[in-house]
Amino acid sequence: MRLLRRKFLLRLLAAIFVLLVAGGAAIQLVPHGRDHDNPPVLAEPQWDSARTRELAVKACFDCHSNETRWPWYSNIAPISWITQNNVDEGRDELNFSEWNRRQESDEIVEEVVEGGMPPLEYNLRFWGSISGSEKDELIAGLRRTFGDERRDDID
Repeated sequence: MRLLRRKFLLRLLAAIFVLLVAGGAAIQLVPHGRDHDNPPVLAEPQWDSARTRELAVKACFDCHSNETRWPWYSNIAPISWITQNNVDEGRDELNFSEWNRRQESDEIVEEVVEGGMPPLEYNLRFWGSISGSEKDELIAGLRRTFGDERRDDID
């Protein structure tokens, strides 16, 4: 009886594994999220310094510009779907490469200070590459660039 149960469980696990592999392969046929494009840069803000731009590129541009760096895993579903949606939403909300259109620049500093940016799923990848002092430097530079003079948030 025990041997039958064991065989049944092994066959069940093998069937589940095959279904997962087949399902993972099948979803790769869905094209959404693999046709990455970076439209041309039309206009950028008047950055207060090259350093502020450098930090914004490091921390923000992958979702909020037309200069997205698409990592290799952004071509594998379902990660490709999530990545594409996040970039599309980010560009719609704020796009540093299309500064010739109306942007919500008044909330940029607040989002960074309060930890709303980057989103939780990107914290490890993006904020992992920017130190706490660089974050403070970015916030100060964004304030100078976009005219937000509130100082009580980080001082």
